[in-house]
Amino acid sequence: MTAVRVKMNPKAVPSLLKGGEGVERALRDSSERISNRAGPGMETDYAVGRTRARASVRTASYKAMRAEAKTRDLSRALDAGR
Repeated sequence: MTAVRVKMNPKAVPSLLKGGEGVERALRDSSERISNRAGPGMETDYAVGRTRARASVRTASYKAMRAEAKTRDLSRALDAGR
């Protein structure tokens, strides 16, 4: 079996982390799947920061906060993002 060598381009890493259309779409899709699996009252957010792109899902209502505290709906829904 032949060993694979990977040579990183340090100047390209920041643009890779900030992503393009493909990375943005993947992050949005993943966070939407998690939000949908967790149930009503969840909110998704996507942003490109100084060093990388990121997406988040959070509780947006008191009912969703209670559901997370009691039954961990959002925590259990994380698998949907894979």
